[in-house]
Amino acid sequence: QVQLVESGGGLVQAGGSLRLSCTATGIIFSTYHMGWYRQAPGKQRELVATITNAGITNYAEFLKGRFTISRDNVKGAIYLQMNSLKPEDTAVYSCNAAWSFRQYWGKGTLVTVSS
Repeated sequence: QVQLVESGGGLVQAGGSLRLSCTATGIIFSTYHMGWYRQAPGKQRELVATITNAGITNYAEFLKGRFTISRDNVKGAIYLQMNSLKPEDTAVYSCNAAWSFRQYWGKGTLVTVSS
């Protein structure tokens, strides 16, 4: 059974940092392209960052270099280092795994940034 489990969310003040983790089980992790998405209250889900199975990264333009995605194929995990957080970063952050026609989602972790 495939499972993606996110952790690391919480409450942080504006300007602070958080590091999210997503651990995947039940898949051959190194073959999957991975990503972080977020959904703020009342808004559609949007892409935050992706990392391919070759380690190539891509970021949403609105981030302006504040976030960094990385992966550890040995641990079967991806990470999202979030710096200079803003209140508008408040959202549920979810992990995604995709390869060929397969796609899996985690349940998400809530990040709340107070002003």
